[in-house]
Amino acid sequence: MTHSGQDALLTIKEWGVEGPFDYGLVLGTGLGPVADLVQNPVIVPYAQIPGFPKGQVSGHSARIVAGMIGKARIFVMQGRAHYYEHGDPAIMRMPIETMAALGIKNLILTNAAGSLLEDVPPGALSLIADHINLSGVNPLIGVSDDSRFVPMVDAYDPDLREAFKQAAMISGVTLNEGIYHWFPGPSFETPAEIRASKMLGATLVGMSTVPEVILARRIGLRVAAISMVTNYGAGLFGGAPSHSETKSVATEAVAKMRALLEQFFK
Repeated sequence: MTHSGQDALLTIKEWGVEGPFDYGLVLGTGLGPVADLVQNPVIVPYAQIPGFPKGQVSGHSARIVAGMIGKARIFVMQGRAHYYEHGDPAIMRMPIETMAALGIKNLILTNAAGSLLEDVPPGALSLIADHINLSGVNPLIGVSDDSRFVPMVDAYDPDLREAFKQAAMISGVTLNEGIYHWFPGPSFETPAEIRASKMLGATLVGMSTVPEVILARRIGLRVAAISMVTNYGAGLFGGAPSHSETKSVATEAVAKMRALLEQFFK
């Protein structure tokens, strides 16, 4: 861990956040209220942590919420930083390495995404089984040792995905499964890009998560990711995505995500 990483870890501990934790959980746009599940939370604003990214997206609270959900100890990141905010695909490296240093072996990522399937409408949840990244951008470009050659088969851990499917069944939440196509953003995809994505086999599109998965897999974390569908892709089924739509639909779908995570952490 870098010197600045040690500083971040020290600061978090000074605020009263002590490992080990069972899970790290990153909450995407509009999903901040899921953090209300945490019992007796210890809260640390990112602004207080040296080297932590200062998120600038409306719909992200930019703070750590650490505590218990059910029987599990959870380290929640309420909001993330994106490549499109900083021009750095490895912007989430320090938070992810900090989680690993706190003993976290399992990372659950959530995001808001566009759907390319008519029967997975806004408000639906979808587990990510795999991703497509043809952007030419990768958070490990410039890393000089062999750890940069990260295998990406089963990057989205099959056992964690199975556990989420079980949790969905028990909690009565419909959980789809799909392929997430990462676009760097921040402009939304064009209808032509969405048609191309669909031809490539994508069922979801979004602007986050993929760099985090690559960073997490590099240091051996098991990863699962869930998209909350906030819109249809541009040009599909009347889809004309906007950030305000993303935030308003997210509010409706939060209850499903809460129910699913609450059951999963049991």
